[in-house]
Amino acid sequence: MHPGAAVWFAEHTYQSPQWTLADLVCRKGSRRVSVVLPALDEEATVGSVVGTVRPLLGSLVEEIVVMDSGSTDGTAEAAARAGARVVHRDDVLPELESWAGKGEVLWRSLAATSGDVLVFLDADLVDPDPAFVPALLGPILTRPGTHLVKGFYHRPLGTDDADGEDGGGGRVTELLARPLLSALRPELSGVVQPLAGEYSATREFLSSVPFAAGYGVDIGLLLDAYERYGLDGIAQVNLGVRRHRNRDLRQLGVMARQILGTVLRRWGAPAGDAAITQFVRVAGEWLPDTTSVPVDDRPPMRDVDVSSR
Repeated sequence: MHPGAAVWFAEHTYQSPQWTLADLVCRKGSRRVSVVLPALDEEATVGSVVGTVRPLLGSLVEEIVVMDSGSTDGTAEAAARAGARVVHRDDVLPELESWAGKGEVLWRSLAATSGDVLVFLDADLVDPDPAFVPALLGPILTRPGTHLVKGFYHRPLGTDDADGEDGGGGRVTELLARPLLSALRPELSGVVQPLAGEYSATREFLSSVPFAAGYGVDIGLLLDAYERYGLDGIAQVNLGVRRHRNRDLRQLGVMARQILGTVLRRWGAPAGDAAITQFVRVAGEWLPDTTSVPVDDRPPMRDVDVSSR
């Protein structure tokens, strides 16, 4: 591991978060906390994720917002029943044409929330832990100068034992993100889950940086936090076990292409054509299948007129 990354890992990694709710509420002071769930067709799981956060309303958390990215199932209804405020992507900054993808709804969530600190949770979590939100807030509320807190966890793949050494999850992390960081930004090689969808950040930081399209948003924010604040502005916490819907390899290929495009843009390198060609077997023949992969960024929210929201 890079020497700087090793020092950072020792000083900014919380393996067993021990903050009490009362302590965090006290340390929060007048700051407001918004919990945001980006969601697309997550009817089966979104309600349980919201349910783990709802007991924190009125103490540690001021609002729970589910950002619906165009669901065609009962995601919005399930989220509302569980106690979240549901905001459709197209209803925020409606003068701007909506882009598809996770990065878009996270970016628009800045204009739909009021928190000084935001916590992002993926809506496809299975058996989510109520300790996720307090753990992610701990470093920001207790360690001045912290602007981004990444979660990390064991990710069982399928029916693997949650206590096993390696469940095989995080395939894009191990095959793309970690090698990229090792080669191009080794100072960040101590980040356990650079693509984690569970993280917290200050509005000060989030509103000052661009948001990458789609699945590039998570690593884009990590890279931007490092460029803006250095390693001292970043922390990570152990969230235990994270179970979610696993995607097939073709879907992961598209995800990886988008992440690669974001990383290349952050280094000022050409991102290439915003597409990936994969091959599918049809009636014994291998045929090309090309998918468009947006790699553009949304501008920093502080530069966008949100007076009409």
